[in-house]
Order: sequence, then structure tokens, then C-alpha cells
Amino acid sequence: MIHPHIADALRTPDLVRLTAGMVLIRFESMKIYSALAAVRRLLDRGTVRPGQTLVDSSSGIYAYALALACHRYGMRCHIVASTTVDAATLAQLEILGATVEQVRPSQNLKLDQELRVRRVREFLAERPDAHWMRQYHDDIHYLGYREVADAIVSEVPDRPLTVVGGVGSGASTGGIVEHLRRRDPGVRLVGVQPFGSVTFGSQDHHDPEAIIAGIGSSIVFGNVRHHLYDVIHWMDFTHALSGTVALLRAHAVFAGLSTGAAYLAATHEARCHPDRLHLVIGADTGHRYVEHVHARHAHALDPSALKPVEVSGPEEMSMPWSSMAWNRTPCPERWKEPAA
Repeated sequence: MIHPHIADALRTPDLVRLTAGMVLIRFESMKIYSALAAVRRLLDRGTVRPGQTLVDSSSGIYAYALALACHRYGMRCHIVASTTVDAATLAQLEILGATVEQVRPSQNLKLDQELRVRRVREFLAERPDAHWMRQYHDDIHYLGYREVADAIVSEVPDRPLTVVGGVGSGASTGGIVEHLRRRDPGVRLVGVQPFGSVTFGSQDHHDPEAIIAGIGSSIVFGNVRHHLYDVIHWMDFTHALSGTVALLRAHAVFAGLSTGAAYLAATHEARCHPDRLHLVIGADTGHRYVEHVHARHAHALDPSALKPVEVSGPEEMSMPWSSMAWNRTPCPERWKEPAA
């Protein structure tokens, strides 16, 4: 197949057999699916027009995905970026034609995210013709993952399925599993979170190296549908690093930190449920994590010796690794964002 644009080629994942009970769905950059489908739908609806500026806040891979989608569809792109965005991503964004501004450095993740949202609002006040993509809140970002779910159904062996992945904005794991459950309501979803994230109640636990970009948040995300999740794993940086190194060492898969965390969680889930096939979501490659993760491989723990503390509620969790049967429970009212 000759693709009309590089974004169409990059979005397509590869399925890799890891063990008899585990398959990796590996993306070059997973959010390209989401961004392409969202921009296309906005154009088709007439919500935006060719040449208009699309703006959003991002810590990395969504920024790249949106810049590619804008390049693909002839849109302008403006990114309010975290200071954690790496130099390689920043250079690609600028060459792709996106304008990028980074908020001032902050040791506090919550402050960093709040500063980015505040700056987006200021930008919209200055540029009322721009459209805010709102990747964390607009459910248009669920659309692209229907195609991923269809590919899973056509390629993955027909046996009880569990999907394991970082929660993040909620759109990727949620979009895939919602579509899969239309065919099979028994599909299970295991979500992975870093300590310190508000999404599933770990905000009171501080991990000094919590740099698992994209799978947790210090502010409420409207796109997370809590009722879709069967199990939640909370994991610290060292355990996520250990999973990432183990994935490369055992299976030669060079992946990002969220993929390593999902792989470690899936390894535990597969031991507990050997009758099921566990599909690990690999959201991106490991290039952004070479210095902070892969270069520190000597610090990796033996994954065979690791297991979570199983808890019955978020208030019982403890570092470095806890898990809980969430049982598709809706979001508690006390966790929801107050009405504006």
C-alpha cells in the first residue's frame, strides 16, 4: 500500500507475540489515530476549516500527533508544551510548521498542567479564530480507536481477552475497549497509573521520579470513563523502568515507559489468569526515554520477583506497586471536577 501521507503509515500498529498468553500491540505513536480522526471529523462537520489554527496543551506524543494531523489536512498547529518535551520532539514540531511555546519550569506537575491550560485560554482570548482540541475532555478523541479495535478483532486469536494499558486521557484504552465490548462484553480492561495521579485516587502518594508521561494526571480529565476499567495498577518509576528494560531484554522491544509499566502489569495479570490472552498497549517507542530509562538499565529489578500489593480501595494503596479490582465502578462524585 502506498500511503497518501506519512501520518497514515505511522499510525498503523504491529502485533507482536510475547508469550503464549500475551501479545503486544506496538505503535510508533498511538495518538496519531486519535488526532487524525478528530481533525477529520471537525473538518467534515464544518467545526473548523482548512488553514485554521488548532491549539492544545501536551507533554509530548499528542503534540506530535496533532502536528502531523495538521500537516496532513492543511491546518495550522499551536502547542503549549510542558518543559518535559524532549529536544527531538520539539525540533520535529517546529519543522512540521507548528508553533510551540513552553511554560516556565515547575517541579510541581499539577502547577505545570494548570499553567499550560491557563496559557491555552490566554491564547484563545488573543486568537478567537483558533480551535481548542481539548484532548483531555473532548470525546471526539475516542473515534480513531474504533479502527484499532477492528484490527484487534480480525488478527488476535479468539479467546477471552484482557487489554492492559496506561490510562492517560482515557481515550485510547477506553475507545478500544468500548468498541471491543460491542462484540464481547467480557473483554476486560486493566488500567495502569503512576503514583501521584488524581485519576484513580493516588494523588496523596509522592514518587520523586514520577515521569511516566501520558498515563497519569494531576488534574481531572473528563475523557476518563472509570466504569470501563476492571482492574487498576498503581506503579512507581522504578517498577515501570524495570518493566521497560525487561521488555527490551526478553523480547527486543524498544518501547516507552508507559509500555513497560503495562507489560509488567500484564505479566502479573497473566500469571493470575492464564486462561486469558493479555493485549499490552505499546503507545510509543523508547526514543524519548533513552537517558532517563534505558541508560539506567543496571538499576532495573528482576520482574519475576515483583508483584503488587492487592488492595480493596485506593485509600489502602502503598508504594511501590498496588493493584485493585475496580469492577467497572463509575467515577466517585468526590473525584469529579467542580462545575464551572
